[in-house]
Amino acid sequence: MSGINSDLLGWVLHIDTHLAALISQYHELTYAILAAIVFVENGVILVPFLPGDSLIFVCGAFAARGSLELGFLSLVLIVSSFLGATLNYWIGRWAALRFGDSKIPFVNLKYVDRTRVYFDKYGAATIIVARFFPIIRTFAPFFAGLGAMNSSKFLVYNLIGSVVWVGLFLLSGYFFGAIPWVADNMVEVVMGILVVSVSPVLGRALFLSRSLSKTRKTR
Repeated sequence: MSGINSDLLGWVLHIDTHLAALISQYHELTYAILAAIVFVENGVILVPFLPGDSLIFVCGAFAARGSLELGFLSLVLIVSSFLGATLNYWIGRWAALRFGDSKIPFVNLKYVDRTRVYFDKYGAATIIVARFFPIIRTFAPFFAGLGAMNSSKFLVYNLIGSVVWVGLFLLSGYFFGAIPWVADNMVEVVMGILVVSVSPVLGRALFLSRSLSKTRKTR
């Protein structure tokens, strides 16, 4: 298991190298591969650890170099993000009807609990806010469906979230990725994105863990 995690981290940190290889080998099919990765990260709760933020930033950097077409890339990633989250929402709706209050197979309930905290704090806007937090962004649509959030309301927030998330990281990569220092130190930049993205989630998880521990001790 540690070997898999190490390989995944290595792939993420050198995502620019892998993206260059994809473009070189698959050309226009690269858009479909990128779309599939973003779709799966947003739509399949079994793989909430895919590197969406870093991937989109690096895609923007490659668009700045002319390797990818910015306008078409934006459309592809926004649509993929929107459709993935929409599928996730309807899976949540189905799971609520199928399992009720019982444990849902293959779903790590600690992730659901963390996502519930964000819904309690931000309400429906969690669908937008969660886009910027790995793992939470995958479980937020599912939890919205699980809680029977109004579908029209979800779709509106989902669309806004997709546009803001993709737009921010893609344009950041487009404008900053062309800077020589950023291009030459992409591993460090990607690592920085990972740290900034994951830190709030880990911090909140630690806080919840300590709170739960204190609660148990007082019983």
